[in-house]
Amino acid sequence: MKRVLFVCLGNICRSPTAEGVFWHAVEEAGLNRHISVDSCGVGDWHVGKAPDSRAQVAALQRGIDISHLRARQLSASDFLEFDYVLGMDRDNLEAMRALQPSTSRAHVGLLLDFADLPDAEVPDPYYGGDEGFEHVLNLIEAASTGLIAQLRNDGLRNDRL
Repeated sequence: MKRVLFVCLGNICRSPTAEGVFWHAVEEAGLNRHISVDSCGVGDWHVGKAPDSRAQVAALQRGIDISHLRARQLSASDFLEFDYVLGMDRDNLEAMRALQPSTSRAHVGLLLDFADLPDAEVPDPYYGGDEGFEHVLNLIEAASTGLIAQLRNDGLRNDRL
């Protein structure tokens, strides 16, 4: 079992969207018995809250329901429990690395490292309009394809084989 954790600032926009989109891609790839997915934020401002309503609407328009997710804060133990801890931007990555225990063997990096895109970061859509949430979904979908390819390279096999 490979465990993947997505991290953003408050866990109400980008990282729950990544959790939902990536889980959908995992199911489509037939890998749902081999991969678990979660999300969190580096800050505690939104702990216990559902994803931003705009993120929920944008995801649902693509057939992905993230309404059941609830925000939580990143902890040092996450780096021991997850194989991949992937941030949305460099600020998230810096905060993640500051919290990562020296005993962690997790791959810690940016989600878009797995996408063949000119973008290096998933921008925070919180203070923008609906188009920002659509852009985030597009970036996460592209990275999900690359991340699944990487997990397959790590030795995961399709359940349907």
